[in-house]
Amino acid sequence: MSGLLAAFFSSFIATLLIIRFEHLHSRFSGDSDLSGPQKFHTASVPRIGGVSIAVGILAATLLRLQTTPTSIFEITLLICAVPVFGIGLTEDLTKKIGVKTRLIFTAIAAALAAHYLGAQITKLDIPGIDHVMMIRGVAITFTVFAITGLSNAYNIIDGFNGLSSMIGIITLMGLAYVSFVVGDPLLMYLSLVMAGSILGFFVWNYPRGLIFLGDGGAYLIGFWVATISVLLAARHPNVSPWFALMINAYPILETLFTIYRRKIHQGKSPGLPDGIHFHTLIFRRILNPIYAGKKDDWFTANAKTSPYLWLLAAMAITPAILWWDSSVALIASAILFTITYVWLYKRIVTFKTPRWLHPY
Repeated sequence: MSGLLAAFFSSFIATLLIIRFEHLHSRFSGDSDLSGPQKFHTASVPRIGGVSIAVGILAATLLRLQTTPTSIFEITLLICAVPVFGIGLTEDLTKKIGVKTRLIFTAIAAALAAHYLGAQITKLDIPGIDHVMMIRGVAITFTVFAITGLSNAYNIIDGFNGLSSMIGIITLMGLAYVSFVVGDPLLMYLSLVMAGSILGFFVWNYPRGLIFLGDGGAYLIGFWVATISVLLAARHPNVSPWFALMINAYPILETLFTIYRRKIHQGKSPGLPDGIHFHTLIFRRILNPIYAGKKDDWFTANAKTSPYLWLLAAMAITPAILWWDSSVALIASAILFTITYVWLYKRIVTFKTPRWLHPY
């Protein structure tokens, strides 16, 4: 509990200070590009919320070292996260780091976690493929790909106030619960500490959007969630490898669908931004036409978009928590979730939005 409180209040205070002294760093930290296809704010906002989250988990780790001097695992995880957070923060400050460079540094962080923490996917519960996955090189390569992909996925879904951060909190609470069930207090602690750190940032980000996660924050959350998801299955054979996929199904599916849409359907580079993500469609087709003129309302169309996606993510997280030890149930849930996602996306993009999705 002390670690959770330390993470929350450290992140909360750090975020407050970043906002309070915005005038001193806004020329570097401000997101002043208001014209991009994924830009929905109307004024320059600091995009270094990841610093607050990093401060939170660092404070919690230092506090834990005072009571448990042998907590090498936590320190190692923090060190592994340095490349992915560092490259994301560099992009937030310079706006000059390309997608490929960010992915390379994220892959380095994933490789460090796979090697030094044992975060490796060694089975998929698929006959034949599991024999191949037992080869260390194959397992590490697949794991690096998976962790890198999910880290980038959190950056892709980070489009509206409170969206990526709250999905991270909900997912981490699910990871904490399953860690408790299987008797792994370390992973439960790491999940709760990150959730507390994100919450300290979240209260300033939602609903007003006084500060943004930025690439550093999104990549850090995605990396942390991905690593713990893999570690749960790696450390506990009774946890299905499909649990890691299902509990992160929304950001994973959003990423895969984005790659398909840009590369196959549009013939563009998957790294280019676009304005037709699922969350963007919710904003443009459902909420913005209703709330566009209400500038003084705290809960504008931007803020009202995120709860739609929180519920969508919960549709995947719930079965992951219920059937964490059953690959059959999780595979069936993944198929059903994918069908639901594609059906909803198609209905919204073709102006046939189901009536129950409208606020009234």
